[in-house]
Amino acid sequence: MESMIPLRSVDQDELIIALRSGDEQALRQVYRAHYTMVVNMVTNNAGSLQEAKDVYQETIIVFYENIRREGFELNCRLKTYLYSVARRIWLKQLERKKKFNGRIEDSDEFVELGMEEESRREEQFAAMHVALESLGEPCRSILKDFYLNKQSMDEITLKFGYTNTDNTKNQKYKCLKRLKKLFFDALPASNE
Repeated sequence: MESMIPLRSVDQDELIIALRSGDEQALRQVYRAHYTMVVNMVTNNAGSLQEAKDVYQETIIVFYENIRREGFELNCRLKTYLYSVARRIWLKQLERKKKFNGRIEDSDEFVELGMEEESRREEQFAAMHVALESLGEPCRSILKDFYLNKQSMDEITLKFGYTNTDNTKNQKYKCLKRLKKLFFDALPASNE
């Protein structure tokens, strides 16, 4: 499986650096991540699936050319930028075809819901970061080794000097319980 740069808000700058350096994998990831959003916007507003694909292709080209242009700064979330470019392209096509009724249906709600969801996720990522930093050792290292570094229980048992893998599993379970409590304590009250 390909190793992809996550599209989380904390990694948007990293993704942009990869795109600016010509990283095709990063471009493919952006393409896959936002395809459905644009297809839904176009097909919900008098467009065919083929028109939606064409609009998205043009959107990605505009985005890629802009992101590689010196001096260009992305001052919003990537999802918001792509949506607004696609919306503008589709509006121009509708006007050309004389099908524009003055409003794109559901699109504003879609972006608003997407922004709310993105904001909620950002809060969750921030809460998880706080929880992990508060967790302390050896729990932080055990969980990172198991979940992020994909180490086996045997490897973690050896690394931390536990007597057997059952003790390691028990410790991991206790660490997860502590992390969960810290995470929910760190979440803003509105998300609980």
